[in-house]
Amino acid sequence: MRATVCRLLFVVCLIHLFGTSRAQLPPISNSADIYMQLKKLNMLGSVLYIAAHPDDENNALLPYLAKEKQYRTGYLSLTRGDGGQNLIGSEQGIELGMIRTQELLAARRVDGAEQFFTRAYEFGFSKNSAEALHFWDRKKVLSDVVWVIRNFQPDVIITRFPGDARAGHGHHSASSIIANEAFAAAADPKQFPEQFAYGVKPWQAKRILWNTLSFGNTNTTSDDQLKIDIGGYNPLLGKSYGELGGEARSMHKSQGEGRPRRRGPSFEYFTATGGDLPKATLMDGITTDWSRLPGGGKVQSMLNDVIAHYDFAQPELSVPALVALYKTMSALPESYWRNRKLAETQSIIENCSGLFTEMVAPEQYFVTGDTARVSFSLNNRAGVDAMLRHVKLVTDIFFDLERDQKTGSPMDRALFFNPVVLDTAISVTLAKNQNAGFSFSFINRHLPTQPYWVEGAIQNGLFNVSDQYRIGDAENPAPYTAVYTVEIAGQSFDIHRDIRYKYVDAAKGEVYQPVTVVPPLTFVISPDVVLTNIEPATSPVLKFTYKSNFNGDNIPVTLRTGQSSANAIFTDSVFSFRRNEVKTVSVPVRKIFTPGQPSSIAASFLLKRNGHNEVYDLNQNTIAYDHIPTINYFSHNRITVIDDKIITKGHRVGYIAGAGDKVPDALVQMGYDVSFISEADITDAHLKQFDAIVTGIRAYNIFEYLTNRNEVLNRYVQNGGNLIIQYMKTNQVGNHRIKAGPYPFSISSGLRVTEEDAKVNFLLPLHPVLNYPNKISDKDFEGWVQERSTYEVDQADPHFEMPLGMNDTGEKQGTGSLAIAKYGKGNVAYVGLVLFRQLPAGIPGSYKILANLIALQKNN
Repeated sequence: MRATVCRLLFVVCLIHLFGTSRAQLPPISNSADIYMQLKKLNMLGSVLYIAAHPDDENNALLPYLAKEKQYRTGYLSLTRGDGGQNLIGSEQGIELGMIRTQELLAARRVDGAEQFFTRAYEFGFSKNSAEALHFWDRKKVLSDVVWVIRNFQPDVIITRFPGDARAGHGHHSASSIIANEAFAAAADPKQFPEQFAYGVKPWQAKRILWNTLSFGNTNTTSDDQLKIDIGGYNPLLGKSYGELGGEARSMHKSQGEGRPRRRGPSFEYFTATGGDLPKATLMDGITTDWSRLPGGGKVQSMLNDVIAHYDFAQPELSVPALVALYKTMSALPESYWRNRKLAETQSIIENCSGLFTEMVAPEQYFVTGDTARVSFSLNNRAGVDAMLRHVKLVTDIFFDLERDQKTGSPMDRALFFNPVVLDTAISVTLAKNQNAGFSFSFINRHLPTQPYWVEGAIQNGLFNVSDQYRIGDAENPAPYTAVYTVEIAGQSFDIHRDIRYKYVDAAKGEVYQPVTVVPPLTFVISPDVVLTNIEPATSPVLKFTYKSNFNGDNIPVTLRTGQSSANAIFTDSVFSFRRNEVKTVSVPVRKIFTPGQPSSIAASFLLKRNGHNEVYDLNQNTIAYDHIPTINYFSHNRITVIDDKIITKGHRVGYIAGAGDKVPDALVQMGYDVSFISEADITDAHLKQFDAIVTGIRAYNIFEYLTNRNEVLNRYVQNGGNLIIQYMKTNQVGNHRIKAGPYPFSISSGLRVTEEDAKVNFLLPLHPVLNYPNKISDKDFEGWVQERSTYEVDQADPHFEMPLGMNDTGEKQGTGSLAIAKYGKGNVAYVGLVLFRQLPAGIPGSYKILANLIALQKNN
């Protein structure tokens, strides 16, 4: 194999390496970027910013810290934002957390900071820190923050929030409490000593500051605090830090956080909660130049000379001096900053030399146990003195294919094999601006790739992560990495490039995406929730849709599915498979489901292939948006069966999609004929066909046309229709007040019931919504997830009736979770109840409540 690779290398291949810039394109450094990187080599100071959620970070401050002051800057978010709402799609829970993780990484690519997380799962809005710290395993979250601090070694820690009610959210205040505890604990060798076996040491930051704020009616800034103007302009970037902050903030698209690019003075305030309050800068009393390291004076002098002679038109002229600087740094005693600056210097040498290196795959998906192909590419664009000495292809984890085939458990039995897939010595001079490269095929023995934090079940409010080294990481490493050993100006450097899938899109140009390793067979069961006892009766069918990632003929297949035990739907049926082929097997639910047994159904395919039994039970989930890389993850196929009797009235339902939810899927399962309604459809003639119209979550906040067409919707109600308005986040759409329904009402963001098991009181027990066609009882509020209601009605016209009352512990009962008013022959309902979470979670009561809302009887 080595001889073949060498022959391929000596045959220089001409390949196209350049294309249109896209969000997933590898970072490119121009001369101005390199100059800023050189200046940053002189800064040996670091800041770690800590808060609770994606979007909690101060997006204008981070680029000021990273690009103006040139500190190593990080943002540690306790959670990934799993429990929030989604403005751009229907993803919830861990899927939303994956989206927000990538949005944070996109923001960091704008502002220059780094991104970290703890294992904490964001379980939804929390009204106080005590609840948050009770739900989470407080000690483990503290351990995670201490771990990140000991690795990052910040000189200054900054919190976004105070540790009390002024934070406005229990997670916010909890993040401050944990950060201040970690400030001391990270320096205490008696705290979490088990971490020291993984290479960290106690670390004492100089100070911890609270970045006070003025927001709404809360102003925590004062003249006795450190005040810094962060609104400066960077001519190398052509932008102010307020402009960068607006761009970074606008990456939080799932939260609707688009912001303008701000210019002009912008002041931030800081007060100390640990250590001393600085007088002039965040780094008062901290040595941040090369005198921080023994022997650093010589490095400082050499670096200043490199900067002074840097040629913007010919960065490659700095390469010999930078290599000499690198050698001098290497001779310093090993330390955190010495190692950090060596890595930065190597990156600058690569950028100055114009050396292009990458490893790409012609396919986005590698199949476990199948042949994979990669292409290695190099171009010495600036013509520096460079020679390729070595190429490696390494991986992070393999599994034993033969052992796996015997046990039939491809996700469970991982073995660490030699991580080197390809290792070849080469001596090739890299000529100026010549494309060189070769392709390599190998058996992919990598496990299916999975975001590390979702590999195990959530326990005690935390993702279950067993690998200490992974804690804090924003995402997984790539499954494969190329290591090019290149000699530049006589110095050897190992250049690492993660594998990526590259293709050319006719509209977008050249696009890079992550490579995902998939099992040979994946499948999905639909629907996620199935109703077996609907009146009028239906005959529900489960669809097992499988995708083949391999070719194979005449393979015996067994489909096993069931509740408490697995039953074979068919055994040793002979199938033929073709790569990328998708087929569906339909099975009546009555053939699988037995009333009285557990309501959850699992399934798996067993294939007899190559003399072994292979079991597959994973569904591949793909999340794709233009502003972030494509996300793939795997879940075990499991559906929920609801056998409760649910009576429906009416047949046709119109749905006006909002920010994204799965309510239409639930309506279809209930037997309704669902049609989506667009702006053009909101006419008297079109709406009269529907028994009810349901608006998606936050639809009125997104679409101003709903306010503009309110009178049309009111006439629909007046003529006998039922209008069901799912929650609104505010009373505004753009700069205008929302008009919804025939009578005025307003909602409040502060009125919500976050305890999912809060007692529900029936204030109007005879109201039709609680009695027809389904009788609603306490049992229908059992098993709810995350919360009861959100954005409840706080003021309403007397025509509205409030049939339900509920409250969190220690609070006054609220009545705005459900508000219903008669108008003409029909009814209008505002629903703060979080049915959009309960329906996909398979909560029977949520289906009954929705059926009753649709069935609200016409008025005489």
